[in-house]
Amino acid sequence: MVKALKSASTPETEEGRQYHLEVKPGDVSRYVLLPGDPGRVELIAKFWEKNWKVAQHREYVTYSGYYKNVFITATSTGIGGPATAIAVEELARVGADTFIRVGTTGALTKNIEVGDLIISTGAVRLDGTSKHYVIPEYPAIASIDVTLALIEAADSLGVKYHVGLTASSDSFYVGQERPGFKGYLPPFQKGLIEFLRSVNVLNFEMEASVIFTLANIYGLRAGAVCAAIANRETEVFIPNAGVEEAVKVANEAVKILNEWDRELEKTGRKIITPSLIAETWGRRRGSFEEK
Repeated sequence: MVKALKSASTPETEEGRQYHLEVKPGDVSRYVLLPGDPGRVELIAKFWEKNWKVAQHREYVTYSGYYKNVFITATSTGIGGPATAIAVEELARVGADTFIRVGTTGALTKNIEVGDLIISTGAVRLDGTSKHYVIPEYPAIASIDVTLALIEAADSLGVKYHVGLTASSDSFYVGQERPGFKGYLPPFQKGLIEFLRSVNVLNFEMEASVIFTLANIYGLRAGAVCAAIANRETEVFIPNAGVEEAVKVANEAVKILNEWDRELEKTGRKIITPSLIAETWGRRRGSFEEK
């Protein structure tokens, strides 16, 4: 017999198991990596010392485990803003408060090579989902501490990366100025890429704006690191180029954030500051030198 959920407005079981993700409190870490592709969850978990599958339902696959002794979770969001918003909503309800998108993207300028990583500081909200939550003028901004952790992780791993604004679209084809079926492209989409280049937007993807917007509204933290698998200026497209590097950076960023969070708890500070980062980095470097 199928059990009824709490209500149509609160679609979860009495124990808090969520309708779409099928996760409940205690299943997931406060730190959650968010790939779009369900298959990428296993790739992420491959780098953990210990992992287990928590749930799988529709496009949502969730693994939890430990990376360098830090409890960590990865959940796939599927493609686009609507499915991503569901993932963030339900993960937040069961205790997650820090989200890192680990995705793929198309770079807009030739100086970003296929295989490079892009760490987003914010997103142009070309999606429709975030507009259901807040006025269009509300910015989609990544959390500064998560962004800094991603930058430090990329530096420590020696991968090539760029930092800047992304544009998030609900459409992979026409919405990113790719011709639709039979070459269809409406007049209002023509010139979009050139315009975004002119205002220094680095890349196109499909989920960051929703993650950033919801995280800011709910007082949570969010960041994004994406592998450039395509370049819209050079027209090179290599599926999965840089994906493993993005995964490694995201995992390492969680470890760094955990170090900073523990330091905040120990010192009673509220915000991660440059001095705190310098202190923890000094200790990390000392431990490396001892080895």
